[in-house]
Amino acid sequence: MARESGGVVLSWLGFATVFVLFFATHSIPVRPGVKSGIIDRIGPRGFGIGYALLSTAMLGCLIWAAGQAPFVSLWPQMVWQRHVVHLGMLGVCLILAFAIARPNPFSFGGARNETFDSKRAGIVRLTRHPVLLALALWAGLHLLPNGDLAHVLMFGVLGCFAIAGRVLVNRRKRREMGADRWQALDTAVARAPLFHRPASWTGVIVRLIAGLVVFAGLLALHPLVIGVPAL
Repeated sequence: MARESGGVVLSWLGFATVFVLFFATHSIPVRPGVKSGIIDRIGPRGFGIGYALLSTAMLGCLIWAAGQAPFVSLWPQMVWQRHVVHLGMLGVCLILAFAIARPNPFSFGGARNETFDSKRAGIVRLTRHPVLLALALWAGLHLLPNGDLAHVLMFGVLGCFAIAGRVLVNRRKRREMGADRWQALDTAVARAPLFHRPASWTGVIVRLIAGLVVFAGLLALHPLVIGVPAL
């Protein structure tokens, strides 16, 4: 019995350790000294690619660790919960498809932010932080069918992390841009048309197809990557 008890402690300890490493790596973009030092060595593109790979790998490690933690059931899984997740994840994939690699001066990332047009803000008109919104939705949706303690802790903390991240990023961007400039840009985006004619219909179609392909890929790869079928 003592060995089993020790094993449980080690298992929870391992889960907590991966959690700490996950947050340590995800703090890099909001730590100017660390980020600038890395960019000086490998360049902005190298940093973007490297950080994307690192963050994806750490998320995979965290999901794996939650699956290996001691199982403590809080609520049962039901069929309707999976249907809600499927529908919601389609929305998450589309949000990411229309947000990634596009100008967004409100985000800690963004591509070609100097070309951002507040009158044609796209998805930024709906939410200043679409990637954080997608992360919050992903976490909240996955709470439904994963009612064990380890997964509730993981998805609950990640969802709160995404919500809190919006405040932290806004605070930093205000400081970098200046409060007056940030507020003026935010007001201009808020007053822009909710829907506008896109600069390129081809770009819209490509992003839409990309979102659908990613959604289909997640469904297909879920049992291989996560170990549990999504359907």
